[in-house]
Amino acid sequence: MVKTRIQRLLTGINRRMMKLIIALALIAYVASVWGNFVNMRSIQENEEQKMEKKIEEVIAPLREKIQNLERSFTQKYPPVKFLSEKDRKRILITGGAGFVGSHLTDKLMMDGHEVTVVDNFFTGRKRNVEHWLGHENFELINHDVVEPLYIEVDQIYHLASPASPPNYMYNPIKTLKTNTIGTLNMLGLAKRVGARLLLASTSEVYGDPEVHPQSEEYWGHVNPIGPRACYDEGKRVAETMCYAYMKQEGVEVRVARIFNTFGPRMHMNDGRVVSNFILQALQGEQLTVYGSGEQTRAFQYVSDLVNGLVALMNSNVSSPVNLGNPQEHSILQFARLIKQLVGSGGEISFLSEAQDDPQRRKPDIRKAKLLLGWEPVVPLEEGLNKTIHYFRKELEHQANNQYIPKPKPARVKKGRLRLN
Repeated sequence: MVKTRIQRLLTGINRRMMKLIIALALIAYVASVWGNFVNMRSIQENEEQKMEKKIEEVIAPLREKIQNLERSFTQKYPPVKFLSEKDRKRILITGGAGFVGSHLTDKLMMDGHEVTVVDNFFTGRKRNVEHWLGHENFELINHDVVEPLYIEVDQIYHLASPASPPNYMYNPIKTLKTNTIGTLNMLGLAKRVGARLLLASTSEVYGDPEVHPQSEEYWGHVNPIGPRACYDEGKRVAETMCYAYMKQEGVEVRVARIFNTFGPRMHMNDGRVVSNFILQALQGEQLTVYGSGEQTRAFQYVSDLVNGLVALMNSNVSSPVNLGNPQEHSILQFARLIKQLVGSGGEISFLSEAQDDPQRRKPDIRKAKLLLGWEPVVPLEEGLNKTIHYFRKELEHQANNQYIPKPKPARVKKGRLRLN
């Protein structure tokens, strides 16, 4: 009996030992597996961190470039007034990407109006108005006014036309079409939508004047078949069209006869006196004067002109109004002044006189003073210094191989040399 009990006891002990051994073995296995798992997890996390670090090293420069691009595309507009619905106007500017048109766009936008610029970029440039692209009050349309335009507007500033002799003489038929068919289209638009139209006419309607200074009552002295006739007569017939539409259709019209204007955003190679002299002086070249240099001009700064255009548009004056600076300067005096302000430049050289070049040009602005309360306020030298600064910057950009629109080279068409 005792032996049997001992055997049972040993058997029970053996079973417990076996269970304990198995349990310990199982615990050891689980511990081992867990340890391996922890090690694998740690290794995996290390690998992931290394991978993330490598990815970050690759992505960081790309992220910086994206941020720079985002900053460059985040448009910072000039300050714009807020106008209530009753005061805010929808305004169309034809030729609004040109020299004068772009400055007019700036003023009307900053005054809080909704501005639509129409331009075919014959002489205008998109970069003149690119600082407004994307603004909720601004729209730019690539369109030729020789084709009809169907939009809803309250006012139309009709500035579309080449204005410098090399540009309008390059394609005289196109110049005529722009000033005749284009003006008819804009008058038709004004009639349809009940808009007021301001025509940007020119002092060239006086031609080579026999009256000095030129008042609005003077009818002019124009050669109808000369090289400048496409522009001179084009503007004269445009004025006729405006008053025909006013008398027959009741269209509200305003006519501004604009005298020589200068300022930033003038095309450097447009062939006009100011841009020619400044460019030649900055490049150390001879300043070229056509004829004796005794012919006179009256130069106004562009901001004065823009203020005059807006004042005329919003006035009750329907007859033509001269907008110009009555201070008269000879071309030779002007060349010497620019040479002095630039501080460089070659000698003044004289070339043969251009055909039909007006000998004297000075506006009588008594009407603008009396009816609009307008007269130029920017001194000549102040305006010239701003223009010289602009041209100097343009030449620096060009030297740095940045994009600057260049004039097309002269080309021969039908046996004639034509300059853009």
